[in-house]
Amino acid sequence: MRRQSRGNLIIGLILILMGAWFLALQFLPGLENYVNLSWPLIIIGVGVVLLLFAALGGVPGLAVPACIIGGIGGLLYWQNMTENWESWSYAWTLIPGFVGLGTVIASLLGAETREGARGGLGLMFISLVLFLVFGSFFGAFGFIGPYWPVLLILLGALLFIRSLLGHRQ
Repeated sequence: MRRQSRGNLIIGLILILMGAWFLALQFLPGLENYVNLSWPLIIIGVGVVLLLFAALGGVPGLAVPACIIGGIGGLLYWQNMTENWESWSYAWTLIPGFVGLGTVIASLLGAETREGARGGLGLMFISLVLFLVFGSFFGAFGFIGPYWPVLLILLGALLFIRSLLGHRQ
């Protein structure tokens, strides 16, 4: 099956499913009481649809925006449920990790080589360290407390050593 035909097939299927869902909501008004469809879940759904299109449509590069949109939707869902909106002061540091996850998934779907996956894993690691640093700086992680600068030192040392070793290869 050609790439364009496969893409049209997937888009058609997604539109049919969405239409059936909205039609069911119109004819079964009590249905929305059983499903908590908060607005962040719609954002997560857009990310899932893009990820499906990336996987089934033969467009692996769409995994990156799919992970960004789905990840931000997940953050917003958590913040909406906990009403912990101030966590955005450090939660934004997870976005590069979403890019890294999308890069890894895209490489698994056939977009790039091992270097792409390795770069994605590096982004996820850096994102996690920044999340811990900013989170502890803003008081979210009491267990790290005053030791959060150690994370910056370790990250800097890792990047420094990788740079030295990379130039010798």
